Amino acid sequence: MPIYEYLCQLCGKEFQYLVLRKEDEKNLSCPGCKGRDLKKLVSRVAHHASEQDRLSAYDPSSPKDDAFYKDTRNIGLQAKKRAQQMGFDLGSGFESKLDRLRTDPGKVFDDTD
Repeated sequence: MPIYEYLCQLCGKEFQYLVLRKEDEKNLSCPGCKGRDLKKLVSRVAHHASEQDRLSAYDPSSPKDDAFYKDTRNIGLQAKKRAQQMGFDLGSGFESKLDRLRTDPGKVFDDTD
């Protein structure tokens, strides 16, 4: 069930509409002026990859750009990938520290445990 974005050609209002059935679009009108002269917009698409998918796709030897290092979800991928390759379980303590580190990377220097 996609959410489409529309632009009203009469008043210029942009709005979104959840399309449950294709025929629902025929009766669609602008929530602002009730106009029916609408243009479907091209929207941004988001894709979510699970931690396991990211870990499977991670290649330690491939070059990394700045965006890789700015994304806090990548903190710990190297350690997790290496542990996975060796068949070693890092345990729940590692996961909880990793979650804290990913949430606030600067706080790693404040923690004493």
